[in-house]
Amino acid sequence: LSCWLLTLVDPSSSRLYRVHTHTPTMLSRASSQFARRVAMRAMSSEAATPATVTLNLSLPHEAIYEGASVYRVIVPGIEGEFGVGPGHVPVVAQLKPGVLQILHEETSEPEKYFVAGGYALTHENSTTDVVVPEAVKLDDLDSAVVQKQYESAKSAYASAAAESVEQAEAQIDMEVNKAMGLALGLSIA
Repeated sequence: LSCWLLTLVDPSSSRLYRVHTHTPTMLSRASSQFARRVAMRAMSSEAATPATVTLNLSLPHEAIYEGASVYRVIVPGIEGEFGVGPGHVPVVAQLKPGVLQILHEETSEPEKYFVAGGYALTHENSTTDVVVPEAVKLDDLDSAVVQKQYESAKSAYASAAAESVEQAEAQIDMEVNKAMGLALGLSIA
């Protein structure tokens, strides 16, 4: 008994559809139905790509942006930095400590926040939710303080018992302060 598998991509939403069937006739019928659905969606007003991204940037204690219309958001994903623009495919990404950039307009300078980690969720309707434990405007960071905090964390790491909670906490502090230093153009080693 042969089996057919067809993967189809809806260009308007970038959704993947998988059709699993046992006969070529059923495969043909399924692909025709898919093509009709894509054509109908393309003709509807719902298929129009928004002109901006709706940004929600939240911390546990406050919302920095709620429903803000922006041109693009550049996210420091754990798998690499990526930009989210209007019509971006839905994605969930874990963030690493780094710089979150918000471009309010195409030609504007980005507003930059240092984030200590978190998650970004981009929805099908061009809404992006960024949830982080802490976010600080890059301009508000003091490079001397960052350097001092890194050295303090490095010392705490060296004096902590191997594989202890204290050593793990010190390692996290070192990594976050090193990422802050890199964001400020410091070379911390």
